[in-house]
Amino acid sequence: MSTIIYKNAKIEYTESGSGPAVVFLHGFLENKEMWSHYTAQFESKYRVITIDLLGHGESDCLGYVHSMEENAMIVKTVLSHLRIRKATLVGHSMGGYVSMAFAELYPKNIRSLFLINSSASADTEERKINRDRAIKAVKYNHEVFVRMAVANLFTTENQVKLKHEIEYVKKQALRTSLQGIVATLEGMKIRKDRTGFLHLADYPIVLALGVQDTVLNFSDTSIQVLATKTVLISFPDGHMTPIENREELTRLLEDRLKKT
Repeated sequence: MSTIIYKNAKIEYTESGSGPAVVFLHGFLENKEMWSHYTAQFESKYRVITIDLLGHGESDCLGYVHSMEENAMIVKTVLSHLRIRKATLVGHSMGGYVSMAFAELYPKNIRSLFLINSSASADTEERKINRDRAIKAVKYNHEVFVRMAVANLFTTENQVKLKHEIEYVKKQALRTSLQGIVATLEGMKIRKDRTGFLHLADYPIVLALGVQDTVLNFSDTSIQVLATKTVLISFPDGHMTPIENREELTRLLEDRLKKT
């Protein structure tokens, strides 16, 4: 584990392996630990970087709104520190939002993008209201909010099948501070619409979605790739593809990374 300082905030990251750079970016309530399987899988052929985004894991908070752009600047700071000019970004959920913000800010630094259980659309008005409700809920009872939020990311079947994995995810999520949760919810709520970005990108993009995802409706989200070069991949389970469909996602990444 290594540390950089960004605007007086401590940012934690890991780096291992050698070869083309692959950066794994976690989602909301997650941290870099969720990528341990993928790090072990890919570090023999790639230079693998994982980063704790603002207010998650071991990284500090930075104010009261953690925008996707600010998180993208953190990713750029880490890559510049490591003297990495181009990288593939693999972003889960919020990590996908950050990946797209990074690609928009630093297009010359992108080799390819993997957006997992993520969306290029901005929050709808209904979703913004739900973010505000979530902020009130976490302020009322941090632990109850986190435990319920994590469980709801998995399909009902997997909540039983993957009981031990889910408990570990909850344990990691509980490391996220109240300020980190609220600032991130505020940041996701104000993120810009980037559906046009999918039409303009001149590098490979894969959008991987869960058919039973209760956070991002599969049909509504998959429409974003129409008339674009973005490759749509569907998985049978919910919002936690990196865990629910670990082996299938690993094979997808192995196959696609060879071609970039």
